[in-house]
Amino acid sequence: MPVSPHATRRPRIRPRGGSPVWLFDLDNTLHHASHAIFPAINEAMTRYIVDALSVERAEADQLRLRYGRRYGATLLGLTRHHPIDPHDFLRVVHTFPDLPAMVRAERGLARLVACLPGRKLILTNGPENYARAVLAELGIERLFERVIAIEHMRRRGAWHAKPDLPMLRRVLREARVPMQEAILVEDTRSHLKRYKRLGIRTVWIVGHLPALKRPDGTAARWPGSGRPHYVDRRIRSLKSLRPGHETGRPWSRFESRTRT
Repeated sequence: MPVSPHATRRPRIRPRGGSPVWLFDLDNTLHHASHAIFPAINEAMTRYIVDALSVERAEADQLRLRYGRRYGATLLGLTRHHPIDPHDFLRVVHTFPDLPAMVRAERGLARLVACLPGRKLILTNGPENYARAVLAELGIERLFERVIAIEHMRRRGAWHAKPDLPMLRRVLREARVPMQEAILVEDTRSHLKRYKRLGIRTVWIVGHLPALKRPDGTAARWPGSGRPHYVDRRIRSLKSLRPGHETGRPWSRFESRTRT
């Protein structure tokens, strides 16, 4: 990390055990999935459930939501309770011929990601082909050494997904990522809360989250907005992670534990 010539009185700060390893979620973290992609995925999942299970649309919607909340991914509930082909499901609901028109991200995304020191990996509950297609559209695929997608979270024939704890331990061990060096950047608070137990440093990014509305249509704040105790940093934009960013002071919470 470059040291400012104006900060000569401060002790040199080193990441604990080595350079940080950034674990980036994909949807609503590196791009604005709630704009068009999430609505399309939800519609495709509901339609797939209707066709595969021969149920009414209302029941399909309930299954999609229930399994997503209970297991972290709708796919996990479907594979545990119904005879579906998981690979076919992933392919169908994550294929978008008009993907370029659906992807939105903050300006200068490639530069913002590239300037972060250390290794960078993707950790997503989406399938690998979809993740790589989005990363390529964003122009940042080359910046990540590995994409850990839901296919890579399987173990002994069983499907797993975030926020499963044993799964994360295993995939990080396989990627040779020391837990104490990992920084998870994620929009889903339940994932951050669960993984904080492992000692991972956590960043909650909120800039792409859909706006909440009250029954009368007025804007509402996200519950617990601010910074929950299991979140080391709460940011709106990846700009706040830039080394030396004057207002966000992104390294202070992380490096306070690593001074030597």
